[in-house]
Amino acid sequence: MKRLKLHLGCGKDHKKGYLNCDISKAVNPDKIVDLEKKLPFKNNSVDEIIINNTLEHIKNFIPLMEEFYRICINKAEIKIRVPYFAYPGAFQDPTHVRFFTLKTFNYFDPKDQFSYYSNARFVTKDKKIRFFTTRPSKLIDFFINLIPKVYERFLSRLFPAEELSVTLEAIK
Repeated sequence: MKRLKLHLGCGKDHKKGYLNCDISKAVNPDKIVDLEKKLPFKNNSVDEIIINNTLEHIKNFIPLMEEFYRICINKAEIKIRVPYFAYPGAFQDPTHVRFFTLKTFNYFDPKDQFSYYSNARFVTKDKKIRFFTTRPSKLIDFFINLIPKVYERFLSRLFPAEELSVTLEAIK
Protein backbone atom coordinates (compact mmCIF):
# COMPACT_ATOMS: atom_id res chain seq x y z
CA MET A 1 0.00 0.00 0.00
CA LYS A 2 1.40 3.38 -1.00
CA ARG A 3 1.77 5.74 1.92
CA LEU A 4 1.33 9.50 1.83
CA LYS A 5 3.96 12.17 2.25
CA LEU A 6 2.30 15.40 3.40
CA HIS A 7 3.49 18.98 3.20
CA LEU A 8 1.11 20.77 5.56
CA GLY A 9 0.72 24.54 5.52
CA CYS A 10 2.58 24.53 2.22
CA GLY A 11 1.78 28.09 1.17
CA LYS A 12 3.35 28.68 -2.25
CA ASP A 13 6.21 26.23 -1.52
CA HIS A 14 4.90 23.14 -3.33
CA LYS A 15 7.17 20.11 -2.92
CA LYS A 16 7.43 17.38 -5.54
CA GLY A 17 6.47 13.94 -4.24
CA TYR A 18 4.29 15.37 -1.46
CA LEU A 19 0.60 16.09 -1.14
CA ASN A 20 0.81 19.87 -0.66
CA CYS A 21 -1.94 21.00 1.73
CA ASP A 22 -3.01 24.43 2.91
CA ILE A 23 -6.14 26.13 4.23
CA SER A 24 -5.90 28.87 1.57
CA LYS A 25 -7.20 28.30 -1.95
CA ALA A 26 -5.11 31.31 -3.01
CA VAL A 27 -1.87 29.27 -2.86
CA ASN A 28 -3.33 26.53 -5.10
CA PRO A 29 -2.62 23.53 -2.83
CA ASP A 30 -3.22 19.95 -3.94
CA LYS A 31 -5.73 19.67 -1.08
CA ILE A 32 -7.45 22.18 1.20
CA VAL A 33 -6.88 21.12 4.82
CA ASP A 34 -7.89 22.91 8.02
CA LEU A 35 -5.36 21.89 10.68
CA GLU A 36 -7.75 22.99 13.44
CA LYS A 37 -10.11 20.10 12.54
CA LYS A 38 -9.87 16.33 12.17
CA LEU A 39 -7.43 15.63 9.36
CA PRO A 40 -8.95 14.09 6.20
CA PHE A 41 -6.53 11.15 6.08
CA LYS A 42 -6.90 7.50 7.10
CA ASN A 43 -5.34 6.04 10.21
CA ASN A 44 -1.75 4.82 9.67
CA SER A 45 -1.59 6.17 6.12
CA VAL A 46 1.28 8.71 6.31
CA ASP A 47 5.04 8.07 6.06
CA GLU A 48 6.22 11.63 6.45
CA ILE A 49 4.95 15.10 7.31
CA ILE A 50 6.71 18.38 6.61
CA ILE A 51 5.24 21.40 8.39
CA ASN A 52 7.16 24.69 8.25
CA ASN A 53 6.18 27.92 9.96
CA THR A 54 2.63 26.76 10.55
CA LEU A 55 2.33 25.29 14.07
CA GLU A 56 2.71 28.73 15.65
CA HIS A 57 -0.69 29.60 14.11
CA ILE A 58 -2.51 26.58 15.58
CA LYS A 59 -4.84 27.14 18.54
CA ASN A 60 -5.58 23.45 19.10
CA PHE A 61 -1.99 22.22 19.17
CA ILE A 62 -2.35 19.05 21.28
CA PRO A 63 -5.35 17.78 19.26
CA LEU A 64 -3.36 18.41 16.06
CA MET A 65 -0.39 16.43 17.40
CA GLU A 66 -2.84 13.64 18.24
CA GLU A 67 -4.16 13.77 14.68
CA PHE A 68 -0.57 13.50 13.39
CA TYR A 69 -0.14 10.44 15.58
CA ARG A 70 -3.38 8.90 14.30
CA ILE A 71 -2.52 9.26 10.61
CA CYS A 72 1.19 8.36 10.89
CA ILE A 73 2.54 4.84 10.57
CA ASN A 74 5.03 3.56 13.12
CA LYS A 75 8.38 5.35 12.66
CA ALA A 76 6.86 8.02 10.38
CA GLU A 77 8.83 11.25 10.53
CA ILE A 78 7.44 14.71 11.17
CA LYS A 79 9.83 17.47 10.11
CA ILE A 80 8.95 20.72 11.83
CA ARG A 81 10.26 24.28 11.59
CA VAL A 82 8.85 26.96 13.88
CA PRO A 83 9.97 30.41 15.04
CA TYR A 84 12.13 30.13 18.14
CA PHE A 85 10.45 31.67 21.20
CA ALA A 86 13.16 34.35 21.78
CA TYR A 87 13.06 35.65 18.21
CA PRO A 88 11.20 39.00 17.94
CA GLY A 89 9.49 37.76 14.77
CA ALA A 90 7.76 35.09 16.85
CA PHE A 91 5.91 37.89 18.68
CA GLN A 92 5.49 40.53 15.98
CA ASP A 93 3.11 38.45 13.85
CA PRO A 94 -0.40 38.94 15.26
CA THR A 95 -1.47 35.58 13.80
CA HIS A 96 0.96 33.64 16.03
CA VAL A 97 -0.81 32.03 18.98
CA ARG A 98 2.02 29.99 20.54
CA PHE A 99 5.77 29.85 21.01
CA PHE A 100 8.30 27.00 20.95
CA THR A 101 11.31 26.11 23.07
CA LEU A 102 13.70 23.18 23.11
CA LYS A 103 11.31 21.29 25.40
CA THR A 104 7.94 21.91 23.71
CA PHE A 105 7.86 18.62 21.82
CA ASN A 106 9.17 16.60 24.80
CA TYR A 107 5.59 16.52 26.10
CA PHE A 108 4.85 13.83 23.48
CA ASP A 109 7.83 11.65 24.43
CA PRO A 110 6.72 8.68 26.56
CA LYS A 111 9.84 9.13 28.73
CA ASP A 112 9.01 12.75 29.58
CA GLN A 113 7.56 13.56 33.00
CA PHE A 114 4.75 15.57 31.36
CA SER A 115 3.76 13.06 28.66
CA TYR A 116 0.40 12.51 30.40
CA TYR A 117 -1.07 15.55 28.58
CA SER A 118 -1.55 13.49 25.43
CA ASN A 119 -1.68 9.94 24.14
CA ALA A 120 0.31 10.91 21.03
CA ARG A 121 3.80 9.39 21.23
CA PHE A 122 6.83 10.72 19.41
CA VAL A 123 10.55 10.58 20.06
CA THR A 124 12.80 13.40 18.96
CA LYS A 125 15.23 12.30 16.27
CA ASP A 126 16.80 15.71 15.76
CA LYS A 127 16.53 19.18 17.27
CA LYS A 128 18.44 22.25 16.09
CA ILE A 129 18.40 25.94 16.84
CA ARG A 130 18.98 28.03 13.72
CA PHE A 131 20.15 31.62 13.88
CA PHE A 132 19.51 33.00 10.43
CA THR A 133 17.07 31.35 8.06
CA THR A 134 17.57 33.71 5.12
CA ARG A 135 21.38 33.47 5.22
CA PRO A 136 22.25 30.31 7.14
CA SER A 137 25.11 30.65 9.59
CA LYS A 138 26.42 27.12 9.91
CA LEU A 139 29.26 28.11 12.21
CA ILE A 140 27.05 29.93 14.74
CA ASP A 141 24.41 27.20 14.51
CA PHE A 142 27.06 24.54 15.09
CA PHE A 143 28.41 26.14 18.28
CA ILE A 144 24.99 26.98 19.73
CA ASN A 145 23.78 23.43 19.12
CA LEU A 146 26.74 22.06 21.08
CA ILE A 147 25.25 23.69 24.18
CA PRO A 148 21.52 24.18 23.38
CA LYS A 149 20.26 24.06 26.97
CA VAL A 150 22.88 26.58 28.13
CA TYR A 151 22.08 28.79 25.14
CA GLU A 152 18.33 28.67 25.81
CA ARG A 153 18.67 29.34 29.54
CA PHE A 154 21.32 32.07 29.55
CA LEU A 155 21.93 33.49 26.06
CA SER A 156 18.74 33.23 24.01
CA ARG A 157 17.39 36.60 25.07
CA LEU A 158 20.70 38.37 24.40
CA PHE A 159 21.32 36.71 21.02
CA PRO A 160 17.95 35.40 19.82
CA ALA A 161 17.93 32.66 17.20
CA GLU A 162 15.26 32.72 14.50
CA GLU A 163 14.10 29.16 14.26
CA LEU A 164 13.75 25.78 15.92
CA SER A 165 13.96 22.73 13.68
CA VAL A 166 12.69 19.40 15.08
CA THR A 167 12.28 15.94 13.59
CA LEU A 168 9.92 13.63 15.46
CA GLU A 169 9.35 9.91 14.93
CA ALA A 170 5.97 8.31 15.65
CA ILE A 171 6.12 5.45 18.16
CA LYS A 172 3.27 2.96 17.90
